[in-house]
Amino acid sequence: MIRPVALLLDFGGVIVETTRRPSWAAELAAEVHGLLRRAGFDGLTVEEVETDIRAGARADKYWKDSTSRRFAPEEMTHREFWADYVGGDWPEQARTLVTAEATPLCRRMGELRSGRKLRPGMEELLEACWANGVTPAVVSNALCGVVHRDFMTTAGLDRQVAVQVYSDEVGVRKPNPEMIWIACRALGADPAQVWYVGDNYDRDVVCGARAGVGATVLMVSGSTDKIPYRVRQSPQATVEDPRGLLTLLEETWI
Repeated sequence: MIRPVALLLDFGGVIVETTRRPSWAAELAAEVHGLLRRAGFDGLTVEEVETDIRAGARADKYWKDSTSRRFAPEEMTHREFWADYVGGDWPEQARTLVTAEATPLCRRMGELRSGRKLRPGMEELLEACWANGVTPAVVSNALCGVVHRDFMTTAGLDRQVAVQVYSDEVGVRKPNPEMIWIACRALGADPAQVWYVGDNYDRDVVCGARAGVGATVLMVSGSTDKIPYRVRQSPQATVEDPRGLLTLLEETWI
């Protein structure tokens, strides 16, 4: 494998481990219901709001699986998610309100839905990259990239990566190769001279192959085996965790 000039990392499953919070939909529904009530709308119960939030999230998952079959999928906007996937059957006032508040609501949804914990060895990996002339960056699909940016800042890693590229901010989503190409252009790097590291076959491995990166590395996570359909592309290497990735990198530094 080539010695890379840059290391592009997925966020969920690579930089962090995520755990779904069972109460997230009820908590978000209570906040949305309060938002509606403050605007003078009382046509939905909090239980109905929760039901539609859960339905919207499930429909969004199906949509994301389907977009992985497309060559260059675009990202769903925050407004589309709340107007069509959650509030599609809501009265006009309620639908208009959540559409107007779509971005902060997506941010709150991202904050509530999952707990996040830095994967062991990630800090050492980033430090070693800088010490050996490899520029690290983040390339990730995201409902709301600001949530990921907030985590990076809180963890003290925002200054340990050169650029963060999130799908909701740039308007395209993996496996669209443009996600990787955006990061490469920002770093002034040839895709053939970078590694891309992700934890999913249908989004990450396919994206790396389409973008023509020097190597695609699969890092095993809890979602790696949840493959919606088989893909023909294969990673150049598979690692268990950030420490395994560092070992792989060190072999190219000898």
